[in-house]
Amino acid sequence: MAVENIDPPGLPKPYGWRQLAVGTGSRVIFLSGQTPRTADGEPVGMGDLAAQTEQVYLNIATGLAAADASFDDVLRLTMYVVDWSLDKWEAITAGAERAAAKLGADVIRPTTLVGVATLAEPDFLIEIEATAIAS
Repeated sequence: MAVENIDPPGLPKPYGWRQLAVGTGSRVIFLSGQTPRTADGEPVGMGDLAAQTEQVYLNIATGLAAADASFDDVLRLTMYVVDWSLDKWEAITAGAERAAAKLGADVIRPTTLVGVATLAEPDFLIEIEATAIAS
């Protein structure tokens, strides 16, 4: 496995992310920010943050597969969430859990969440980019 996820003593216990990932692969993969659209370009979950989050994670998995990688190879995620407030965390977690169940994968990784005023399209509530390392 190219990535070891660690939550070291001395750092706060995370809820919904990991504190540290150590990569040992030879191919670095940068996946652009994924949005809540299907492969056909159809929007998913307009107004529903959980549904949009689920689709975004599924899109990340598709992108990783194209690079012969998976969530096991993800070093970090960066989430961009429109009008961020802590009460939105529950919907993000629910969407991530649904995607994880569909993928049969652990999608919890070191994550940075950035609150933004808007994204590329006005109906998008979340966008997530991924960095991975694979052999």
